[in-house]
Amino acid sequence: MRRDRNETRRLVLRGLRDGFPIGLGYFAVAFSLGITARGAGVSPLQGWIASILNHASAGEYALYSLIAANAAYWEIAAVIFVTNMRYLLMSASLSQKMPRQAGFLRRLTTGFFITDEIFGLGIAWPGTLSSLYLGAAFVLADAMWATGTLCGILAGNVLPAEVVTALSVAIYGMFLAIIIPPARKNRTVAGLVLAAFAFSFAASRLLPGLSEGMRTVILTVTLSATAACLFPVSDGDEDGTEGGMKA
Repeated sequence: MRRDRNETRRLVLRGLRDGFPIGLGYFAVAFSLGITARGAGVSPLQGWIASILNHASAGEYALYSLIAANAAYWEIAAVIFVTNMRYLLMSASLSQKMPRQAGFLRRLTTGFFITDEIFGLGIAWPGTLSSLYLGAAFVLADAMWATGTLCGILAGNVLPAEVVTALSVAIYGMFLAIIIPPARKNRTVAGLVLAAFAFSFAASRLLPGLSEGMRTVILTVTLSATAACLFPVSDGDEDGTEGGMKA
């Protein structure tokens, strides 16, 4: 029992440690989203709840933009669904790293955890995924995300536009910090990362009428399917050095 408690504590603390820098980036971006929400007439409580339930900056920005434009409910739902569709693919991918005995509720809860950066942590985790680790990282990061939106709404337009723009750039540096370490260790991952950048840029130029969310879905399906066919991962590779840690 002592060993189980120590292991649980270690996984939770590691999740909080890795989730904290993600939360800092989330807070900065959510703060600017909060200012946008204030302009759309969203109250602090409404913005806080929206951020608890919506974990994508593009989806939340679309939400506030559509609210400001007095869009219909079905239009808001459709746009947010398309914008966040990539998380369906991320959840399906991450489910392959979960223990075989994991039930439906546990998998559903893990799917709710998914953001781009939390997905990066889950994929980088060696062996079978620890729900305790991923959950701890998500709870802290999501709390800071929602708090950032709340503070942005309260602050309104007090800060200069230049400061808000500078805060928004932090999320990109944080995402690079997540994908670079595994790319340095695995040439296949590095090649796929570079290919994703190249094809995403090309798609933005060749298909300007296609939404960013839909472009992401198409590229994710194409690249992941190609990589799965050309570079399959064996069961031994999936076990990893810490495959025995299951939560």
